[in-house]
Amino acid sequence: MFPPILALLLLLHCGRIAPVVGQAVTPLAERCGPASANIVCISHYTAVMPGDFWRRPINNSFEPSQDVGYEGTLIASDPSWALAAHADFLVFDRARGLAVLGPQPTNQFRFAVADVFHDAPVYAPNSDELYFSQLQPGFLAQLVVNLTADPPTLSSKTADPPLYSANGAWFSDGLIYYCVGGGNRSVSEEVGGGAGRVARPGVYTLNTTSGRSNVVLNNYFGHYFNSCDDITVDAHGDVWFTDNDYAWGNRVDENAPVLGSATYRFRPRTGAVYLVEDTLQQPNGIAFAPDGQTLYLSDTGAIAPLILPQYGMRGYLDYNVTSPHTVYAFDVCRNGTALVNRRPVYLSKQWIPDGLKVARNGYLLTGTGGGVDVLDPDGTLLLTIKTNYTAVNVNWSGKDFETLWIVGVGGVSEISLDLPGPILS
Repeated sequence: MFPPILALLLLLHCGRIAPVVGQAVTPLAERCGPASANIVCISHYTAVMPGDFWRRPINNSFEPSQDVGYEGTLIASDPSWALAAHADFLVFDRARGLAVLGPQPTNQFRFAVADVFHDAPVYAPNSDELYFSQLQPGFLAQLVVNLTADPPTLSSKTADPPLYSANGAWFSDGLIYYCVGGGNRSVSEEVGGGAGRVARPGVYTLNTTSGRSNVVLNNYFGHYFNSCDDITVDAHGDVWFTDNDYAWGNRVDENAPVLGSATYRFRPRTGAVYLVEDTLQQPNGIAFAPDGQTLYLSDTGAIAPLILPQYGMRGYLDYNVTSPHTVYAFDVCRNGTALVNRRPVYLSKQWIPDGLKVARNGYLLTGTGGGVDVLDPDGTLLLTIKTNYTAVNVNWSGKDFETLWIVGVGGVSEISLDLPGPILS
């Protein structure tokens, strides 16, 4: 039996009892970091706000612009809070957050793009280009940033045959691996595909030198995939991808879902497909930790499609803030082939955690609407890279993968900070 005071100290040390937090810490926000950047540090994660705070409820729209966000919380009694709404970077962990930003961080809005979802940013090192997709019915090209130009320029390229609604992308062994969500006979026939080349959701590759694309997986034992969403490739060459219901809601697939939402592992050299996870409502982003021992998946079930094909109805249900908008971690076991020990690591502070990427040091990045949240491996929010458009996904470019790019609804940003991405083959 421990003496009472020793038992209390042990409970505090083990996290069983949290120290009591008193009055709100003021100011809640203050400028910090290099003077050359608009950085705002948040005090104590705003764990205690003045009692007059109010965050307007979401109006049930799945459009992220309808959410005022964390920074839009009204805190009338603390004028410092106004700084948060206009910052380029919000820092929550001062020591680690400012270390990530480095001595000269920049947040540049590079390109205005169509006011629709953009996703699948991926760097092609052989051509020094950043590819990303415009997710819009009937849109077949990939948008391409030429990084050899100064400043970078934006154009479009159409693969041969075209890739329709590529949601996720990963570069491996000289090819871009795409998770393609579009499935439409009429679009295929318009570009000369014919009945034998009908677009179906699945895994495709793109050779950026020749412009040729190739389908490597487009069914599960005769069933169409619902909406191949995001993708990564492990050290063994296996392709891991998420499959949710969003292609139907986005009107880029003529077929209603026939499989449950799930995450799969695909072995290209044998053609075998393995179900690895089927408990998430809408599996979305996917990324491995640098050592390959942890897989992160986001569940964006807060946004769910309306699936009533018998009545010709499609679209989206209202955003449900009480449904998952969560990042989960899984242990990878059985020689890198299976997942165990699901655990939540982050509930996004607004919208959903859409695209996921892991930096070289193991920090996790996720596009959450009003910006990109940077987390440590345990899910502690270190900072938010803010955008003036809906941030969806991110990736790195450059010889040393040190430049970060954000793509989303209506915009593309180039970010400079001290957080390099993984070195890819």
